[in-house]
Amino acid sequence: MSDDSFIREVNEELRSEQMKTIWRRFGPFLIGGAVAVVLGTAAYMGYQHWVNSNANASGDKFLAALDLAEAGKNDEALAALADLEKNGFGAYPVLARMRAAAVLADKGDTAAAVNAFDDIAADTAVPSPLRDVARLRAGYILVDTGSYDDVAKRVEPLSADGNPMRSSARELLGLAAWKAGRFDDAVKLFRQLADDPTAVANIRQRANTMLELMRSAGISVQG
Repeated sequence: MSDDSFIREVNEELRSEQMKTIWRRFGPFLIGGAVAVVLGTAAYMGYQHWVNSNANASGDKFLAALDLAEAGKNDEALAALADLEKNGFGAYPVLARMRAAAVLADKGDTAAAVNAFDDIAADTAVPSPLRDVARLRAGYILVDTGSYDDVAKRVEPLSADGNPMRSSARELLGLAAWKAGRFDDAVKLFRQLADDPTAVANIRQRANTMLELMRSAGISVQG
């Protein structure tokens, strides 16, 4: 046997012994890590399946409740939404509360609807954008059934520059001011909307319509 062959065999034997030593020391940890990865992946996949299944079930219940409301079966819709609020998954309990408040308004129970929207707006567990939508929804009801102060209490904070819902809030304040005979305030708000290039087109159109309506009634609408 040549010296080179002998050296190679010795090196291979040494490497083999080193591998055995390393495996004896670290093998259990490597196996444990591999098992943990497999179990973690299985747990994650199981959780995702559970999340999707529950979300799909709640979504189906929500759509069924909407169908009941569309069919005019308000009491049945409210019962279905109440169950979803209690037992639903993900965002569906909050959506159920929002829709239930709207169903109460459709039934003509405006006081209960406003209270429901106010409760959502005051609930810090509800995402902030939905709380703001609840304030607007209460404001829309109160334009017809409440006072200017009732509307302003809910939506005036949303009318500030930079607020993404400022156009809707200003429109509500303008309508409430017009209804209350506060024509100067109404003109100012509708003029602000009509001249705002960032306002939604249909809101700007309605603002111009209100300005024309007030002009035809003899109210000065000059900017």
